[in-house]
Amino acid sequence: MKPAAPALRIRRVGIDTWRENVAFLHRNCPVVRAAGFQAMAKVTVRTDGRTIAAVLNVVDDDCIVGPLELGLSEEAFDRLGVAAGSDAFVEHAEPPASISALHRKIAGERLSREDLAAIIRDVAGARYSKIELAALVVATNQFELDRDEVLHLTEAMVAVGQRIDWRHDVLGAPVVDKHCIGGIPGNRTSMLVVPIVTAHGMLCPKTSSRAITSPAGTADTMEVLAEVELPLPRLQEIVRQTRGCLAWGGTADLSPADDILIAVERPLAIDSSGQMVASILSKKIAAGSTHLVLDIPIGPSAKVRSMPDAQRLKRLFEYVARRLSLHLDVVITDGRQPIGRGIGPLLEAHDVMQVLTNHPDAPQDLRQKSLHLAGRVIEFDPAVRGGDGWRIARDILDSGRALAQMNAIIDAQGRRSAPAGGLADPAPLSFEIAAPEDGLVVGIDNLRLARIARLAGAPQVKDAGVWLARKLGEPVRAGALLYRVHARHEADLGFARRLALQDSGYRLGVAADLPPDCTGNGVAP
Repeated sequence: MKPAAPALRIRRVGIDTWRENVAFLHRNCPVVRAAGFQAMAKVTVRTDGRTIAAVLNVVDDDCIVGPLELGLSEEAFDRLGVAAGSDAFVEHAEPPASISALHRKIAGERLSREDLAAIIRDVAGARYSKIELAALVVATNQFELDRDEVLHLTEAMVAVGQRIDWRHDVLGAPVVDKHCIGGIPGNRTSMLVVPIVTAHGMLCPKTSSRAITSPAGTADTMEVLAEVELPLPRLQEIVRQTRGCLAWGGTADLSPADDILIAVERPLAIDSSGQMVASILSKKIAAGSTHLVLDIPIGPSAKVRSMPDAQRLKRLFEYVARRLSLHLDVVITDGRQPIGRGIGPLLEAHDVMQVLTNHPDAPQDLRQKSLHLAGRVIEFDPAVRGGDGWRIARDILDSGRALAQMNAIIDAQGRRSAPAGGLADPAPLSFEIAAPEDGLVVGIDNLRLARIARLAGAPQVKDAGVWLARKLGEPVRAGALLYRVHARHEADLGFARRLALQDSGYRLGVAADLPPDCTGNGVAP
């Protein structure tokens, strides 16, 4: 195609646009005048046989980009993959091939397998702007995907990324994983399940997400201990060496369209059941898992608020997993409060290492939930009788074999911190929230505490967060410590303090006020 305007020199503009290609042109650029470009227009950038789609920003400051330059955001520069100073041509972009399917979903129509495959190809190819991605997320939430649309969306997400095949490594044995749908602060069970089940001899290639609106994801917490940004060949090498990993999935390019959609879903606080199912299962299938234990917590401030909702979600997961030949065991757990004592990467890493070292102060709710889930994973082993998994998991943890296995995984990924007794202290600035009166802890708001921890700096500031002194069902006296907030910067501490003083997230009362545990597991998880 003949260029419609003169070549421009590429300039790398150090702006993180978070998974969106953004181009910057000066208002006096001859391309802007000749082609009638306006801010937020979609453009095509061509150079040296490479092409990307981008959203245009028009600037007036020569310090950002000159009249004969094309500025590219960090995302666009990396995706285009050519050196700064190279010549490039900018043209009006054609609409994505799938835009008509998106318009039909916005109108409430049901989409076919082909429609969803086309949409996800364009999403993965960065041919959708953030506005169009937001429209897609809202439309699939407003007009809920039926179960076959969810199936086709999952298939499409798997198809556009890399997929790992472990068949030559396991020779017919299961490749296992464990995943939680999220929404419960401190719920770092994966960092205990992986070393336990791999110490049992099972293959568990655990790829996890980073936090977007939560105070920590598994990858954020594991990063306190070890490197988590592992390219796919390195990840495969580590799994073959140790039988497991705890890595960030973004660098492995597994289900990349999902990472792009998540970046839009979370700020909008949209997490529809169909999108959730496709997101989770596509990544597990792409990672080569054949067997999955899925944790669905329920509680007043969890993602799922009631047992009927949990059962509906369970059936949807099971339908899609069955059609894609993934063995699935769904476990519904108590989500009425955070798991463990820490909220934030370093504080959660402390909890994990206390459990692994069998420390007397280790949080028992984290230990017991992890053993329960690890036991269910171990029961995928055809040599293990049903009901024996928990005992096997407990023996592996109590004997120190899980700690030794975690050390092996940390060393293989690249140790960042000593695993036992060598973790740093929490951030030095802190304030405490005390009980206003005598009573029993009858309510803990997961969402409120997660937001307080984020305002304190987590997860970007690894040692920031919230340390809980009291859990559900525990009695307190007036003035007793409920929790402590840690921050590294005065501004973060101030933001978190103001929110906590408006509403601590804790509710005191009497035993009759305790919310029922719909799972039948007792007062505490």
